[in-house]
Amino acid sequence: MKLTSRSEYALLALVYLARENQDGFIPSEVIATAQGIPPKFLEQIMLALKRGRYLRSSKGVHGGYRLAKPPGKITLAEIIRFLDGALAPTESVSEYFYEKTPIAREQNLMGVFRRIRDYVSTTLESTTLADVC
Repeated sequence: MKLTSRSEYALLALVYLARENQDGFIPSEVIATAQGIPPKFLEQIMLALKRGRYLRSSKGVHGGYRLAKPPGKITLAEIIRFLDGALAPTESVSEYFYEKTPIAREQNLMGVFRRIRDYVSTTLESTTLADVC
């Protein structure tokens, strides 16, 4: 698994929202400035997270974004999978995005990569936004 900038920025934005305000809406420009995220890129990410039902939005003077669920109900794994796909180091050991790869010919190597997958997956699935706030 390698996080893309998209996932890293999404996690930064979500943590900011979880920390700052769970009742009101926060403009994406405020989040971008606070977290050092390019504003136009963040807006694209926020729209994707809204489509994925992780965020709610409101337009107008007091508009912006807020979490659609409590921070304790959103795991890091689900955000990363939503934006980047598999958590596994290779698709041939992925539980959700399996594809046969050349490494599948060597079962001992597959065992190593399954252990890596299991550790990463267990850690990210048991860690919520609330945990990192």
